[in-house]
Parts: sequence; structure tokens; C-alpha cells
Amino acid sequence: MAPWLLAAAYEAFDRLEHIWADMASRGQRLRTWLAEECGGTLEIVERPRRWGWYPVDVEPPPMPAFTVLPRRWVVERTIAWIGRYRRLSKEYEYLPASSEAMIYLAMSRLMRRRLTRQAPYGVPSPQRQGLRGLARAF
Repeated sequence: MAPWLLAAAYEAFDRLEHIWADMASRGQRLRTWLAEECGGTLEIVERPRRWGWYPVDVEPPPMPAFTVLPRRWVVERTIAWIGRYRRLSKEYEYLPASSEAMIYLAMSRLMRRRLTRQAPYGVPSPQRQGLRGLARAF
């Protein structure tokens, strides 16, 4: 992560306080710059160590085959949602602004579908009323 990118993000979003980053951004300079200039905190999501030096008579701790990394699932899930749209499954756009606009459209559609799927408070759902098929639309 470049400091200019984080500075632009902090200017655009007032509520941004905490950033999760991968192991590539574990430098202390970035952490201190973020605390001094933007007033935010940086948390590095670390992978578990697979190898280590152990004495001959000490058994190393067992390593799980799969380890869930905190907050990594949010990024992976969002990328999977975006990849479901045909135009965003590959890099078809010539300009980055076009790609950004398509991502905004895809995420807006996802939010709209979620907001309209649930019935308002106090209104029974079609399933509770026993309606099926075409009767739901009327």
C-alpha cells in the first residue's frame, strides 16, 4: 500500500479508522505514517508459521492443513460476488474508470437485491402466507 493511496482514502471516507493489510505491508514506516498523518491504525493479518527450528528432542507443534485468516474472507467473498457478473469476470475494459464504474454497478445491484428481498417489518412473507408460484407477484 502506498501512502498516497491511504491519504486519498482517508480524505474520501471520514469514518475510516482501522485498516487490515497483508504481510507485504508490515513495515513500521507505514504504521507510524498512518498513525501520525491520518490518525488510523494498521493491523497486519499474519499467516501461521509453517516451519521453525526445534531441538532434536522437541516435537514441533502440529500444523493444521487449513487455517482461516482473519478478515481475509471479506475480500475473497467480495471478489467472488463481483466475479459472478459476466463483464467483470475478465478484464474487458480499456480504462480503469470503466472497470470502477462496472464494480459500482455490480455492488449497487447486490445491495438493491438484498434490500428488496426482505419484507418490511410487520408484513408477513409470501412463504408464511402459503403463496406459491405466480401468486407471489400479486
